[in-house]
Amino acid sequence: MSLDAERLRALRAALTAALTLDDSDTATADEIALVKHFVARADPEPAFIPETTRHPLIAHIAPAIAATAKRFPDLASALHRVAAGLPWRYGYGARADLPGLETRMGYAEIVGPAAPFRSKEVCLGVTLLAPQTVYPAHRHPAVELYRIVAGRPQWTVEDDTRQLEPPAIVLHRSGAAHAMASKGEALLAIYSWTGDVVSPSVWRE
Repeated sequence: MSLDAERLRALRAALTAALTLDDSDTATADEIALVKHFVARADPEPAFIPETTRHPLIAHIAPAIAATAKRFPDLASALHRVAAGLPWRYGYGARADLPGLETRMGYAEIVGPAAPFRSKEVCLGVTLLAPQTVYPAHRHPAVELYRIVAGRPQWTVEDDTRQLEPPAIVLHRSGAAHAMASKGEALLAIYSWTGDVVSPSVWRE
């Protein structure tokens, strides 16, 4: 599962291909088209090969990839080759009310301002939550897409809460508060950011 340029290119292609239009509403379809346009304009070769982080979260990646293969076999294959070596990270400070959260959720970015494939227009990567994990309400200036590829999470956007499953796709408008909670299996999702891709995500006050 070591990283190299070929495997990173394959993952980038698989992530992009999995963002299909399907029967999404117009706003979501437009955002998907914008993400694909920006990803196509990102640097064609990785600026660097990330160092393996050995994040505790990767203990949950194998079953998530197996579940992904049911609907997204090409993505599952690309992830299987690199998942343990991806630059998994946690982007928040510790929370006294959720000790250990930093070991149970994280993301790995493939395209973005500081990612292997450099872009100032878009971020693209994967988010992983261990089973029975709450990702509390948060917000950010970027417009965000999530495509669920494994898991059946509870998802909240502002005051609307519902249970989702693959291949659901969710659009978060700029500044919208959102949260998610995995259930008995890990949640694995593709994510993208457009707009302000630099300002960080923060917990909702």
